[in-house]
Amino acid sequence: MLAFPPLPVPARDAAEAKHALLFSICTLVTRPAEYAEMTATFLAGGFTPDVAEYLYLDNSSGNAWDAYSGFAQMFSQVRGRYVIYCHQDVRLLEDGATQLLARLAELDRLDPHWALAGNAGGLRNGDCAIRISDPYGENTRHGELPARAVALDENFMVLRRASPVGISADIGGFHMYGPDLGLHAKLAGRGVWVIDFHLRHLSGGKVDLSFCDVQDRFQRKYAALFSRRWHFRTTATWVILPLSWRDRWASWRQMRKRRAKARERYK
Repeated sequence: MLAFPPLPVPARDAAEAKHALLFSICTLVTRPAEYAEMTATFLAGGFTPDVAEYLYLDNSSGNAWDAYSGFAQMFSQVRGRYVIYCHQDVRLLEDGATQLLARLAELDRLDPHWALAGNAGGLRNGDCAIRISDPYGENTRHGELPARAVALDENFMVLRRASPVGISADIGGFHMYGPDLGLHAKLAGRGVWVIDFHLRHLSGGKVDLSFCDVQDRFQRKYAALFSRRWHFRTTATWVILPLSWRDRWASWRQMRKRRAKARERYK
């Protein structure tokens, strides 16, 4: 009888299991001084080197990285259980690492498959949930939190590394990556949430020409993906998407016959 040895544990995974960090804080940096002020508030808020690492990509001499490519690059390097993507102009206030862990533990109870959390985002009903101080308002709280969302604002987002989601390689730019991550999470059957985590964002954002260009690429991508009729074959079956009422009827009849054959063959 063959005896198979146990699978080896990769050195990095073994080290993480013993010395896992709680947080990886990832940022694109265009103004180093502003980034230094950001990290100072995080350190004061409990995101100290024993529980958190700080990763950044240097765009101070030009945009070598956009938000999409930067996200992918930094995620390939993170070691934390929770990956925070935030702007360099956010500042922590009264909420810190302890409060964030409590909010994320609440999500674990509400939605074991959650993937993304943030402090502001859009909901399915067309409203927004918000917990922030920014140029539009001080100590703003809108909506009942935590709130299940569709798309998060990019000023502060937390990704649970145990439930990773992808990001598009064919959009690019510095906008709409929160909605892009949200749609990837939705397709993976994972939850997106706005939580009660209060911080300050120094910028109110701007809807400029570059924003419009990215939104156009975003909408064109997903409109083609979701509206196009997909009729393709796997090695075992044909798949039709989306299903018209005729397709649903034909699929139901096909599945009924297939289940009957399966029951007979594998009883």
